[in-house]
Amino acid sequence: MIDTSIAPIPRWYKLTPFLGRPPPLTALQWKILGLVAIVSFFEQYDVYLFALNLKQIQEDLVIDDAQLGNLGALVRAGSFIAVLFAIAADHWGRRAMLMFTVWGYTVFTGATAFSPNAETFVLFQFLSRGFASAEVMIAAVVITEEFAPEHRGWGIGALAAIQACGAGLASLLFGFVEWLPYGWRFLYVVGLIPLLFIAYWRRTLPETGRFKNIAVEQADKKLLRPMVELIRANPRRALAIMSAVFAFGVATSSAAFFAPKYLQEVHSWSPSSVAILMVCGGAFAIVGSPLAGWLSDRKGRKPVTAVFSIAYTIVCITFYTVGGFFTPFLWIGLIFFVMGTDVTLTSFGTELFPTAQRSTASGLRGLIGTIAAILGLSAVSALYLVFNSNWIAIAVVCCAGLVVPIIVWLFFPETAGRTLEEINAEEINR
Repeated sequence: MIDTSIAPIPRWYKLTPFLGRPPPLTALQWKILGLVAIVSFFEQYDVYLFALNLKQIQEDLVIDDAQLGNLGALVRAGSFIAVLFAIAADHWGRRAMLMFTVWGYTVFTGATAFSPNAETFVLFQFLSRGFASAEVMIAAVVITEEFAPEHRGWGIGALAAIQACGAGLASLLFGFVEWLPYGWRFLYVVGLIPLLFIAYWRRTLPETGRFKNIAVEQADKKLLRPMVELIRANPRRALAIMSAVFAFGVATSSAAFFAPKYLQEVHSWSPSSVAILMVCGGAFAIVGSPLAGWLSDRKGRKPVTAVFSIAYTIVCITFYTVGGFFTPFLWIGLIFFVMGTDVTLTSFGTELFPTAQRSTASGLRGLIGTIAAILGLSAVSALYLVFNSNWIAIAVVCCAGLVVPIIVWLFFPETAGRTLEEINAEEINR
């Protein structure tokens, strides 16, 4: 018998004041949020190291300026393999694949520290990104399947905000990169820490109740069957979410990636100054995740997605073309609206599909997002030849974000406050 009584707020929640007052959750929901959030915390630490240390890595491994966009695209391509892990989570379960992906991104992040050249660096980061992307997708599926309809948006927003704190840790340590032994390489060694917790997570993290109900049926299916069923049963929803994710991926792929380098080269910020902004400014920016989730639970996913995606585009263009005194505030706004939009799109992406296909849908969403990110970064490199400036190129590319609210408003159903079964029955009955 599952305990559905409201549990007291756990002690670890005191470390996350940016999440505000939480909704009433059961002991199981608190447990799941804590466990998946901490693994996602280290995932974000690993991922953000590349953007933070871009200038230092470029100098150490002798990478040409015009190739930075392509280098970032190659690393992001690692997310292609994430779709395979996501599909496997619909076959073998969320818990097993979550543990496997944590192990994978941790090992390859640590291996990155020993890269002798750019080619090896790209290989290790390619593999690390694949495992890391899958972990994030499966974690969101776990929250969606275990939280009540009226709290799903907040749960995914809280997960994203705690995950973003990993970027804060990376930023904090980056402030000392000039004094740490082996510089940027030391920071990747720190990424091995999650290996110390694998055994505990394996004993503690439960399988979701919804997957348990279909586990036997799923085990008898062929591995790729959920993908076939997804495309056949939900073509309209699949096309709608993938289109919105594609536009958002193109618009955002280069903005945050180039920000540390932009601050150092154009505004002459030191690594420590960049770190201070990332840590202190990020503490304000991450509020965008739980706020967007909370607002979307109450006002609807569609209007919140529209407002946040439009605001992102405006702030991004201003950040890379105006700067000056407003630079740190614009960066905070940029991250705030990126995170908020990502939360609502993630909510849509996990709510629109049935349990048997939910992780597969998340994997395909990640695949499309990766293709979009690669094209966005490659577009920056291509436009560099036109404008002779990465910064103007980024401002042009981010305008793709204006397509997101159009797609969401015209083709998405409203999912806020509805059970997953009700949302999916609507599509079946059409």
